[in-house]
Amino acid sequence: MTKSMRLTLSTLLAGLAASPALAATGPFFSLRNTDFIVLLAFLLFLGILIYFKVPTLLIGMLDKRADGIKTELEEARALREEAQTLLASYERKQKEVQDQADRIVSSAKEDARLAAEQARADMAKSLERRMAAAKDQISSAEAAAVKEVRDQAVTIAVAAARDVIAKQMTAAQGNKLIDNGIAQVEAKLH
Repeated sequence: MTKSMRLTLSTLLAGLAASPALAATGPFFSLRNTDFIVLLAFLLFLGILIYFKVPTLLIGMLDKRADGIKTELEEARALREEAQTLLASYERKQKEVQDQADRIVSSAKEDARLAAEQARADMAKSLERRMAAAKDQISSAEAAAVKEVRDQAVTIAVAAARDVIAKQMTAAQGNKLIDNGIAQVEAKLH
């Protein structure tokens, strides 16, 4: 037996055991029997309730309340679904924004790496150009120094030769050398 059946059975037995109908004297269907009067009043009360459609009104009110609750539940369900959709949309947008931010950071890192490599390459090229320019300047300075030394050596050699020739040569020999030089120049010019 279930709990509700036991409770109903116990209530019925208790009601029969303490029933005033058992304590009443005389015939039950008499106007002098209070139990019969109470039963008639109760049936009359139920009849009035049915006549004025109170059960229908109560059922209608309960149905309206049930419909209202059902409508509120449907609205709550729709709001919940809308909120879940909105939440999913925001989560999707957040993921997209996070992905985009990750791509931007990755791109920025890659750009920074490429810029650093380019700067290193440019620095190396600049250093090579400066080294080449320095080598050119050193070579030019060496060539200028060698030329200056040669010019000085030639000047010193010419001066020394002049002094030696001047000491060893006579006037007649000098005139002869001048005449030979003029003859050579005339031969080359003509």
